Amino acid sequence: MNQVNLFVELIRLKKPIGYMLLFWPCAWGLTLAYDFNENLTLYLFYLILFFLGSVLMRSAGCIINDILDKEYDVRVFRTKDRPIASGKISIKLGIIYATALCFLALLVLLNFNFFTIILALGSMPLAFTYPLMKRLTYWPQLYLGVTFNYGLVLGWTAIKGGVDFVPIIFYLGAIFWTLGYDTVYGYQDIKDDEIIGLKSTSIKFKNNAKQFLFLCYFIFSILFLLGGFYMNFENIFFVIFIIPLIHLFIFQIRKFNQNNPSVCLKIFKSNNMLGLIILINILVAKNL
Repeated sequence: MNQVNLFVELIRLKKPIGYMLLFWPCAWGLTLAYDFNENLTLYLFYLILFFLGSVLMRSAGCIINDILDKEYDVRVFRTKDRPIASGKISIKLGIIYATALCFLALLVLLNFNFFTIILALGSMPLAFTYPLMKRLTYWPQLYLGVTFNYGLVLGWTAIKGGVDFVPIIFYLGAIFWTLGYDTVYGYQDIKDDEIIGLKSTSIKFKNNAKQFLFLCYFIFSILFLLGGFYMNFENIFFVIFIIPLIHLFIFQIRKFNQNNPSVCLKIFKSNNMLGLIILINILVAKNL
């Protein structure tokens, strides 16, 4: 049982925010593409598959991240007790776990069309090289945005079998959403990261944090509204989008305090609700 608990801790299963932030873009893309005049069975089936895939890939990603960051995690207060950093789980066992999770994710992926399968496999190098970016650039959050929101395009191609400019608009917008919320998340560890020499947008923009967040969320909002326009959504989409705008610009930015880790974590986690609100907004717009 102790090994089971360690595995659950290793893949952050009790911290669903990670896989939910991976899942929401998948659900957005799927919902944008789906014809709701058809039977809902396929939609619900794909939604479940994307959820399972998000949990599996996020879990595998956590393990790879912990293996690559082992020497850094032991020097950061928040991460020093992680199973691999603390030596409770060996790197060899971690690799076995990650391989098994990727295999299960592949079984999920094989339920989609060929184009979606190839596109998803092409994202694997992005997913597993993300941990290295914080050593190389001040923009690892941007790299994460490109990676984490890839599912939005996959959700679209799962239905359409190809890509056009509409999902790309939403995808670009979602990248800036992630760039914002992961910058907030990074302020939890900024002191330790600066000491050990890691890089992030949290560090790069520490003197202009709120301005940077405003810019990220502004671009995200503009691109999503533009995407709604090209989808020919009714006015209800733009009216409901006022709720995410209030959340982003009044709750998140107004409450943001880069010197208070607990506030940063609370704001970061609130993006789970934002993802749900946007999904509901798209569902309403698609069914009018």
